[in-house]
This record gives sequence, C-alpha cells and structure tokens, in this order.
Amino acid sequence: MRPDHHPTPFTADEIRDAFVPGTIVRSRVERAGAEPVVHVRVSIAADPDGGIYEFWTEGLDGRRLEEPVQQRSIWRELQAHASMPADATTIDPVTIDVPMGTFDGLRYTRVDGDTVDTFWFATSMPGAPIRMERRVAGELVFSSTAIEEQRP
Repeated sequence: MRPDHHPTPFTADEIRDAFVPGTIVRSRVERAGAEPVVHVRVSIAADPDGGIYEFWTEGLDGRRLEEPVQQRSIWRELQAHASMPADATTIDPVTIDVPMGTFDGLRYTRVDGDTVDTFWFATSMPGAPIRMERRVAGELVFSSTAIEEQRP
C-alpha cells in the first residue's frame, strides 16, 4: 500500500468478496497476566465500500463478558491493517494448524526493536489473520487463535 511496504496478503476487493453476512468467527485470546477469553466477531452487512461487524468477548465457558459493539470498516482500511514495512518484515509460505482447521497460508513476521509481531493469514480466507502473536523481549504477551468459524 506504500512503496516501502510489502504487498498485503489480500486486496480490498478480495476482502470484500469474501465477506459473508452471518459468518461468526471465535478466537481464543490470551494476554500476559490475564485469563484467556474468546473474542467473537459476527459479519453483519456489507456494501461496495465496507462492512459492518459486531464484536464481543466471552469467557471460556461461553458466558458473555460484555455487550456487543458494532463497527463499520472500509475494505481499503482492512487491507491497510496488513501493510507492513519491507525492511522490518519477512513473509514465509506456511501450513497453519489452528483448532478451526489446517490451512495453506502466509506468515508475516514484523520486528521492531525487541517486539516481534507475527500474523498467519490463510490464503483461502481473505481478511483478518487466523492467528496472531506478539512477543516482547522473547516473552509472549498476546496471542489470538481462530478456534471456530460458522457460516450461514
């Protein structure tokens, strides 16, 4: 998206075309010093410029911990989330094994000082990475892993 950045794994059009209202994705989220939770994202509606999502967090027992929040995102903005500087990022083809399944994909690893952010994108699922993690000075401080997808 910028001349000094790698190409993104998906174009805005690919993200738009893969958006299916009614799709629910659950991801296990872990943060250092906190109990794991499940982040739920529901695709609500789309138009040529963007889509509307609803988000909430659940405990591992399925109990809602917060009220749902809706957010609209523009397809190009979603593409921009994966725009990473070429001089700080490596891209590797990988097989991704997550509770949701096994996928061919791309692993983007971005290094900024002692912080390493890694994003695993399933090439068959344009949009958000199905796994992410952040390490600071070698310590895992955040991870998000897709555990389930329900399509209408």
